[in-house]
Amino acid sequence: MSQYVIGVDYGTDSVRSILVNATSGEEIAASVFYYPRWTQQLYCNATDNQFRQHPLDYVEGLEQTIKACLEKAGPAITANVKGISVDTTGSTPVAVDATGTPLALLPEFKENPNAMFVLWKDHTSVQEAAEINTHATKFPVNYLQYVGGIYSSEWFWAKLLHVLREDEAVRNKIASWVEHCDWIPFVLTGGNDVTKMKRGVCSAGHKALWAEAFNGFPPNEFFATLDPLLDGFTNKLFTETYTSAQQAGTISPEWAQRLGLPNDVVIGVGAFDAHMGAVGGQIEPYHLSKVMGTSTCDMLVAPVADINDRCVNGICGQVDGSIIPGMIGLEAGQSAFGDIYAWFKSVLDWPAKNLLQNSAVIDAATAEKLQQEMSDKLIAELSKQAAALTISEDAELAVDWMNGRRTPDANQLLEGAITNINLGSSAPRIFHALVEATCFGAKSIVDRFIDEGIPVKGLIGLGGVAKKSPFIMQMMADVMNMPIRIHKSEQTCALGAAMFAATAAGIYNKVEEAMEVMGQGFDAEYQPNPAKVAFYQTRYNKYKQLGAFIEEQTKA
Repeated sequence: MSQYVIGVDYGTDSVRSILVNATSGEEIAASVFYYPRWTQQLYCNATDNQFRQHPLDYVEGLEQTIKACLEKAGPAITANVKGISVDTTGSTPVAVDATGTPLALLPEFKENPNAMFVLWKDHTSVQEAAEINTHATKFPVNYLQYVGGIYSSEWFWAKLLHVLREDEAVRNKIASWVEHCDWIPFVLTGGNDVTKMKRGVCSAGHKALWAEAFNGFPPNEFFATLDPLLDGFTNKLFTETYTSAQQAGTISPEWAQRLGLPNDVVIGVGAFDAHMGAVGGQIEPYHLSKVMGTSTCDMLVAPVADINDRCVNGICGQVDGSIIPGMIGLEAGQSAFGDIYAWFKSVLDWPAKNLLQNSAVIDAATAEKLQQEMSDKLIAELSKQAAALTISEDAELAVDWMNGRRTPDANQLLEGAITNINLGSSAPRIFHALVEATCFGAKSIVDRFIDEGIPVKGLIGLGGVAKKSPFIMQMMADVMNMPIRIHKSEQTCALGAAMFAATAAGIYNKVEEAMEVMGQGFDAEYQPNPAKVAFYQTRYNKYKQLGAFIEEQTKA
């Protein structure tokens, strides 16, 4: 009899669930839920880089997407669901009380952004991250060595310190600080004691400075001398971590009834989206798995024996078991990728959005349809026109730090730039420069791995941009001078979560076995064009020069 599992993938804008046949990998049903409060940009202030998400968006999406999948599948399949696993964005932590309830779910905090999940892209804690980096140099042990040597404002401790400093009410109520990927399994298992929440090694190792070499966290002295507000805070956290192949528990009676599932459904330990996405995309040792969406997360796995005591500088961390248990998972990425194209599209959309509705030529309904049609076609047409351009070495050039730089060498104070603009600069030419910049940013990550002694043998493309834009993927291959395979699945993160659900539920002994059976394979491959490789290398050198100038000006 076939057995089924559910993978739940929490993205920046929406949550999607898929119901998968664990014995064949066939996707039976899928459902997407767009966060209603986030859609309205409630609790956000882009000018201040504040991006918060309400836990109700997450809970409502969890229930609605899983129930929609089960309704499509029917009762026979529902009765044979064996496991659920979850991935989320990260670092996206929240303040909780002693029961593990996010403070925003309490009446007195329901409209307080500091009581909500601090989304990965929230950069309000730039100052705190800078203090952590300076502070770490005062200790004989480098407590940042497993996170690339630089702590980011996108991560766990910087966000915690910022919230504690800013909000006395939250500071007085907080019992622990919890990642989104750890909270959802806790909810599904009916957890009501935060001290019993199972925390994943993925989030703990990559964002929270947890390492076996430190026997857990850095010592209390490290945090207490950084700020007295952190004195003793590790006692509010955890001492053990778990891989995503392990169980967080079984579904609670309440959630089993709420979703219409059997009472014995296993809930797996959670992880970040890109880590599970790499598994869903059938990652291989030394092949860089690039999850390309609003930002990128670049994942690489290597045997433990190959890494030994080597620490790769400037990346987002290296953690034993964070991707595949028994292997070192290495993470890097770009703070903005698809977000850059979306920003440029928004700039070009401005006249249509703001002027068409007041047109004296067409009625309002037609104006709205016309605006939507133009918006829907914009990126595809820009890609077509940009691909046809003849670009010189001195053409428009951009740096991709519109949302700061994640890797190599995190610095969220950096900003993007576009240069070499003249009266002949057109929208397709500027778009070409922006695409180049995102590809150059990707190349700088590969170069860092190689410079640090970690070979990169090939690229695996995952996510919406990889599937939808041949223009961008061909340029990626040309810039990198290596092939890039595009995974067939539209939902590699959710599929990876489903693979871990099948492993946690005991259908497979190892996640590698689940990958082999449930993997969907690849449906495209882009080879580098030898005629363009040298040209892009020259342009890449100019990109690095421009980036160095921008960084120097930022420091000044």
